[in-house]
Amino acid sequence: MKKIIFIVILIIIFIGINSCEKDDICVDGTTPLLVIRFYDNATDTETLKAPQNLRIKGQLEGVTYGAIIPNTAADSIQLPLKIDAISTTFSFTTNTTTDAVNDNEDVLTFDYSTTEVFVSRACGFIANYQNLSERLTTDSNNWIKRIEIVKDTIENQNAAHVKIFH
Repeated sequence: MKKIIFIVILIIIFIGINSCEKDDICVDGTTPLLVIRFYDNATDTETLKAPQNLRIKGQLEGVTYGAIIPNTAADSIQLPLKIDAISTTFSFTTNTTTDAVNDNEDVLTFDYSTTEVFVSRACGFIANYQNLSERLTTDSNNWIKRIEIVKDTIENQNAAHVKIFH
C-alpha cells in the first residue's frame, strides 16, 4: 500500500513539473520614441538650449491637435511617431502662457517608413522607423531656425535622432 501511495505521489509531482510553462512577460519590446535635442543657434552646434515654456501637440485628424507635452523647459524630449502612417505632424509652441498673444507656434512634420520587427512571443512586434526626414512649415516668425537629422533610422532611443536649433 505504501508503494502505491509513493508511486501516485511521484506521478502527481512529475505531471505538475512537466505542466509548467514559461511566463510570457515582455521586458524589452517597445517601439522606440523619436529623441529630439534642442541647441542654441546663435553660439555653436554643441550648446544645448531648452526652449522657454515649450508645449508640443500631435496632429490627430485634420488640424486638431492633442497635447503630448503640456509645458516643459527641457533640452531633450522624446516623441511617439505613428506606426500606422508614413508621417506624423507636431505643433511646437514656445512662450506658452495664459496669454496666447505671446505664443509662437511652428508646425513640424516627420516623414518615415516603418518596419515591423518580431521581438518575442510575449512582446510580439515593434515598429522601427527608416528614412526619417522633416518638413517645417515656414511662417513670418519661425522660432525654429534649423533642423538636422542626426540618425535617419530609429531602432532605439539611446541617442538623439534630431537636432533643433533655435
